[in-house]
Amino acid sequence: MPIPKDKAAFAKNAVRIGRWGLLFTLFFAAQVGIAARACAQASAAKRTVIRPGRLLDVRTGELRTNQVIVVEDGKIVQVGPVSEVKASTGDTTIDLPETTLLPGLIDAHTHLTFELSSLGYQGLGISTAREALHGARNARRTLEAGFTTVRNVGARDYADIALRDAINDGDVIGPRIVASGPALGITGGHCDENLLPPAFHFQGDGVADGIEGVQHKVREVIKYGADVIKICATGGVLSKGDDPNASQYTLEEMKAIVADAHRLGRKVAAHAHGAEGVRWASEAGVDSIEHGHLMDDAAIATLKKNGTYLVPTLFLGEYMEQHMDKSDVPEYSKQKMRDVIAAMRQNVGKAFAAKVKVAFGTDAAVYPHGLNAGEFHVYVKLGMTPLAAIQTATINAADLLGWSKQVGTLEPGKWADMIAVDGDPTKDVTILEHVQFVMKGGAVYKNDYGKR
Repeated sequence: MPIPKDKAAFAKNAVRIGRWGLLFTLFFAAQVGIAARACAQASAAKRTVIRPGRLLDVRTGELRTNQVIVVEDGKIVQVGPVSEVKASTGDTTIDLPETTLLPGLIDAHTHLTFELSSLGYQGLGISTAREALHGARNARRTLEAGFTTVRNVGARDYADIALRDAINDGDVIGPRIVASGPALGITGGHCDENLLPPAFHFQGDGVADGIEGVQHKVREVIKYGADVIKICATGGVLSKGDDPNASQYTLEEMKAIVADAHRLGRKVAAHAHGAEGVRWASEAGVDSIEHGHLMDDAAIATLKKNGTYLVPTLFLGEYMEQHMDKSDVPEYSKQKMRDVIAAMRQNVGKAFAAKVKVAFGTDAAVYPHGLNAGEFHVYVKLGMTPLAAIQTATINAADLLGWSKQVGTLEPGKWADMIAVDGDPTKDVTILEHVQFVMKGGAVYKNDYGKR
């Protein structure tokens, strides 16, 4: 059928308009591309140059003077002598004379969404939304204390994953977070909710029993965003009705958890106090033992043999000795806490002497967030050198997280995460409790240099 004359004219005009529209679109896209490239080039031209008094090589302990670090697009692009760095127009220069610059610290065991008030019966009245807001406040405190990366091992209803995403999106200020979501545990165990009476028939988010049950739960928490899997291999101190010495998950259940987690690209952190639970978890292939306070010699030997990291969380013992009677620790936990504190330093000290791999972790929430660096001096009291203690929170913790290519040292190609302190932390590790300068991803979040 022939096209009517008016329709043919319309079609011809439509083709002409379409061609002009296409040309205009291509021209506009080209201009946008040119503008984008110009903006990118302008952005690339902006550099931040940091000039500290000393720069600590955390691998060797060498303190270098007359050094400069150049940062572009949130990453370190150059580290070297002042004489090798040419000034560029538009550089932002940060002078930190008389300070020591070192990598941003890593805490491999935090609970940003929790506080002591979350742990007893009063915690039942705290909503997940409120805990997430607690987390926002605690994340900022933790970052300003010099911890630019943390591993959050346990939160209710995925509040830590929401916090992680809010920080990554720039909505909230805080450290980089490797988040676990709910910790996996047995029915009635340390990671269950044991405070409510039977009529409620309530379980913790991470409760799973048996091989099939734990496999499903690993897949579920990964589905909802978990970066790492946290499990409870033994009873705990702050939970009701369980024994820190008693094993909870069986060896077979933990092997199933580890197999699925590793196959799906996630590491596994195991809360474990008692010796049997530590041995079983290490033999099952977990990547780290959290606490290990009631280990025996055989458990320590197992960690050493398998190369399993120990995350000791020791400062909480010192803090609790001073504050427990006036703290919010529930009464049913206070005697358990006293028993664990009496053994923890001796047992962990043996692990240090045996050269078990150690990554820094605090259990912040058992004491106030922001005091994380108190952990360092306890390690030194138990025989570590200050440098070795610093390495637990830099190169060792980065290795445990699987982030050695991104964090842990001040080297080109890594994220521009760094802190500065007055004095020499390789001589006095308590200096790290008073951080003067914090940068994460090239952005300065704290600069108190010269204010003291």
